[in-house]
Amino acid sequence: MGTQSVSSFIDKEQRQKFIRSLLNDIRSLEYMLDHDWFESGITRFGAELEMVLVDKKTLKPTNIAMDVIEKMAKHKWVETEIAQFNLEINLTPREMKANQFSLMEKEIQSRLRILDKELTKFDSTYILTGILPTLQKYHLGMDNLTPKKRYFMLMEALKQLRLNKDFELKIFGIDELFVKHDSPFLEAANTSWQVHLQVEAADYVNTYNVAQLLASPAISVAANSPIVFGKRLWHESRIAMFEQALDTRSTHEHMREQSTRVSFGRDWIDESILDVYKEDIARFKVLLSSEVEEDSWDLILKGKTPKLESLLVHNGTVYRWNRPQFGISPNGKPHLRIENRVMAAGPTVPDQMANAVFWLGMMKGMCAQYDDIRKKIDFSDLRDNFGRAARFGLEAEFTWFKGKKIHVTELIKKELLPLAKEGLKSCNINSEDIDRYLGIIRDRVNKKTNGAIWMLQSFSQIRKGGVSKDETLSVLTHSIMKNQKTNTPVHKWKKADIKDLIEYQPLQLKVSEFMQTDVFTVEKDDIIELVGELMDWRKIRYMPVEDKKGNLEGLVTSRLISRELLKIIRDPKSKPATVGDIMITKPITIHHDASIMDAMKLMRKNKIGALPVVQKKALVGVITETDFLQITSSLLERLHYKKKA
Repeated sequence: MGTQSVSSFIDKEQRQKFIRSLLNDIRSLEYMLDHDWFESGITRFGAELEMVLVDKKTLKPTNIAMDVIEKMAKHKWVETEIAQFNLEINLTPREMKANQFSLMEKEIQSRLRILDKELTKFDSTYILTGILPTLQKYHLGMDNLTPKKRYFMLMEALKQLRLNKDFELKIFGIDELFVKHDSPFLEAANTSWQVHLQVEAADYVNTYNVAQLLASPAISVAANSPIVFGKRLWHESRIAMFEQALDTRSTHEHMREQSTRVSFGRDWIDESILDVYKEDIARFKVLLSSEVEEDSWDLILKGKTPKLESLLVHNGTVYRWNRPQFGISPNGKPHLRIENRVMAAGPTVPDQMANAVFWLGMMKGMCAQYDDIRKKIDFSDLRDNFGRAARFGLEAEFTWFKGKKIHVTELIKKELLPLAKEGLKSCNINSEDIDRYLGIIRDRVNKKTNGAIWMLQSFSQIRKGGVSKDETLSVLTHSIMKNQKTNTPVHKWKKADIKDLIEYQPLQLKVSEFMQTDVFTVEKDDIIELVGELMDWRKIRYMPVEDKKGNLEGLVTSRLISRELLKIIRDPKSKPATVGDIMITKPITIHHDASIMDAMKLMRKNKIGALPVVQKKALVGVITETDFLQITSSLLERLHYKKKA
């Protein structure tokens, strides 16, 4: 999330001072580029790994990040993320040669073991996954924000740009997600595997453009985020989640174009890295300030390398999927990087390393083969491929060079894997590393199984057995955690099985996680014959009554319908009744944030078989006695498995 030493603007003078510093940084960067100040002759790569912290018993997010950071103060490589249930591990930058990829993998494993040992003290563990299957919307409330100044100010600044209107998610896949949220904190759903590549300043334009080209196959092969809040959406739903969570734009009657702060980009870059920085300053308002001590231009005049602190602060609030980065190497020379942000965390460390090696190899191979990639493909095709990759993963079809239509698996096998191999060879990477990591990609593509496909197939298989959605998501989460500890690549995993999760604790669920949301309703003026038919067709015993605004007005039960139909049979001349005549006008309800234990007590105390779930006055779901019977059946079945084990 960038530097933590930031502040909001107190007044216009402070804002103007920061903007002057920002423009000074641009001027200084331009001077360094023009006068060849940048490190050359070396290629480095680095990475950052984000993860979710989960309770071992509930398999839900747990807000212990700050406590863990405090216990691990001596380990400077672990850092907070925006949510209290996330952490990030930073890896040592390495020269791209020999066996440095396998050494990075060992470093990750070592750091995860140290971290997990500390997490065990909190009865928790970590999970590597793009979006945690058991994550729910209520986990993304501002009370779960990491209590650091930068995060709070960033959220507030984004809300102000949105004019304090709700943020919206509209994502359509197998299911659909259409929901509002009161803050941009929805972005905390995402966890990524961010890979950095150091690039020669003279080669930056073509290399960055190549990174844009290769973002799509990188997403497709690494897709690992198909489920959000129990909904099956895009294969890499992180893309849509992040873009929409931070989208501060509003709809208007006019057709004026606007850009979102999370984007793929609008066109190729032409001159230098400055193209990106200048466009981002031009398009996006400055959100945060920083107590900048340096005068970058003054340092340039003295022959010293500035840190460009103001530029880094602004760059940290604009989220390109290929983000340009400026840094200073250990030898004091400045360098330029490309940060690839499209790849999800997980499913395993070997999978992640294979994704990184494949991307880095493609980058080196493609840049060696083409000195200007813009001559081979239109940028509009890149943008289209990017969306297709996020939606369909390994099932996507792309438009490639010279307008050729090609399935991503064919493209990877026939063109990109050989290209990546040559790129890695040119860096003198050990053949063992090349064969191992590209072999994982090859096998994954041959079996057409990445994290997203495994998760979607497992989800469908479990749900066919009549298992509740929450239990299904818990099984998926448990299976991911179990498999990733074996370091077995995802294409070798068996589908998740309900029998694998012996311990399941549904009594800690919230009503929002348990309720039925696909609810059939009627209105007060409807005739009771309609209600009777609907109940028979859908095999339901309770029918909520709502008004045209979606507010709950009453409840009709099968018993009430039966009584009214008996009246009609006994007296055919009686006046036909409507729903409003027979409904329970003040049904007992429950709030969506209540626990299911509260729901059970309420139903038992009042001897009722259904509870409409409301948020304010709006009907948002229903809980019935049948739902509790399903939980009881599942728990009894687990006791049986536990005894056999």
